[in-house]
Amino acid sequence: MSTKSNLKRSEIGKATPNLYSRIRLTIETAYYRNNVIKVTSLTHAYELAKNASGTIISDLEIFNTQELGLPNDAKVLIFNDGIITGRQAQVRRLINNSNTDQYADTLRKAVFNSRKKTMYHAVVYIGLHEDFMVKAHLLIPKGYENTLYSWMLNFQNQNFEMDELYLKSTEINEGDIFLYSDPDEFVEGYNEGISIFDPKNNCGALLGLRYFGEHKKATLTMAWTVASRNNYTACHGGQKRFNLPDDKTFIAGVFGLSGSGKSTITHSKHGGKYDVTVLHDDAFIISNSDGSSISLEPAYFDKVQDYPTDSEDNKYLLTMQNIGVTVDEFNKLVPVTEDIRNGNGRCLKSKYWTPHRAFKFDNKVDAIFWIMKDDTLPPILKVNSSILGSTLGATLATKRSSAEYGVTNDKLIIEPYANPFRLYPLRYDYNNFKDLFELNNIDCYVLNTGYFLDKDITKDITLGLIEQIVAKDIKFKKFFNLDDLSLVEIKGYIPNIQNEDYRNLVIDRLKSRINYIDELSDKDVLPEEARNSIQNIINKIIES
Repeated sequence: MSTKSNLKRSEIGKATPNLYSRIRLTIETAYYRNNVIKVTSLTHAYELAKNASGTIISDLEIFNTQELGLPNDAKVLIFNDGIITGRQAQVRRLINNSNTDQYADTLRKAVFNSRKKTMYHAVVYIGLHEDFMVKAHLLIPKGYENTLYSWMLNFQNQNFEMDELYLKSTEINEGDIFLYSDPDEFVEGYNEGISIFDPKNNCGALLGLRYFGEHKKATLTMAWTVASRNNYTACHGGQKRFNLPDDKTFIAGVFGLSGSGKSTITHSKHGGKYDVTVLHDDAFIISNSDGSSISLEPAYFDKVQDYPTDSEDNKYLLTMQNIGVTVDEFNKLVPVTEDIRNGNGRCLKSKYWTPHRAFKFDNKVDAIFWIMKDDTLPPILKVNSSILGSTLGATLATKRSSAEYGVTNDKLIIEPYANPFRLYPLRYDYNNFKDLFELNNIDCYVLNTGYFLDKDITKDITLGLIEQIVAKDIKFKKFFNLDDLSLVEIKGYIPNIQNEDYRNLVIDRLKSRINYIDELSDKDVLPEEARNSIQNIINKIIES
């Protein structure tokens, strides 16, 4: 699938409203001013970033420069943003019929204010297979060349091979994605910045926002929106394929917020027990037609807290953000990782970090795992209902991580499908995941990677359970004698369902999910069957 650009004159204007809306046209027009320079390659972007004021050129060499389209002597570049080192969900605003004029005025003023700035225009592809490829544009001012360079590295930069693939893809009735960014433009009343999205028309603007993750996720969430409108399920998670004997496979999708363990599970080599291929650990889509999956990004945007300066994984670094730097014993500039300088230090790693990588899985997904950190839950539950499976995804209970700016506590929260970046109604995801479970015969599980009551659930336990599922060597027993939920009995993690305090705690957590559903806005309201699926569980626990 390719997006539309360069239309015939007869198609320009009100004849094609999704490409020529007020907000979209305001943003796109800014790209064609004479203060805009087109960035034509990764080498061009690297040179701009390397020479930008404030850049730290480390002494870490980039691995596989030629294959990546970078200069042979390219080094890992480091750039630090300032106070804010995480995403800010609270500053996001969505365009609707009632506020279009207000935000159109805001954007026209912001664009006018940037007329004396040199700005850079970059283009990438989102989606790494001809079945789904979206063209995306970024416009950002001089001074933020490192953001532009990282953005091009994170997604797929244009080159001969990808251009040819894009031309082969089938055109869809969607316009290219346009993202306007001016980190130094602050709108009155929004001291910490504002992100404006027009999801129907594939465009957005970031004003007063420096953090690279805002640019990555802003672009990605618009691509997810395109996918959702074209019979795909948007996935903020990881997916891997177990390559089994006799050409058999087992494909697992894991969904959880940053810090939940989804990347650990996705990249685990299982001690060499399995031949594993990774699709991605953060962003992909699943076809609701046949259950196949496509990766949206080649690179990995990873935390640095678990990777010491001498870690072998640092061989695959491309850029780094919001970290310290020091001089080693050889007088070389090297990063100081492990979040010593500040929380949520980040880096981009190349696709070569994963030894075995694919951009599409043709076989359908076999299982979806919702990762929750809810201490009432045993290490694993199997969900035997498509309605309950999608409802538990819609009420995924977990804990915020430092990837979200301003997080200061360990409070359990609900984040539907572990995706805080959704721009469309929640019921779209609900129906898509329900269809995957029902029509594509995909199994559903809940993994608790936190604590069961006061006992830590270790990584080895979680990975071991997944391995047993892959090997079909796992026994489930009814949870509270429920038909729709079953558990694996693991010594030290077996719920005492006769204990009144435990029963009440489970019921309270289930009620919190019902409260969440009841309090959803009109835009995100779920079908009554979703609420009923949890209420039925509560009723059966009370009756048991």
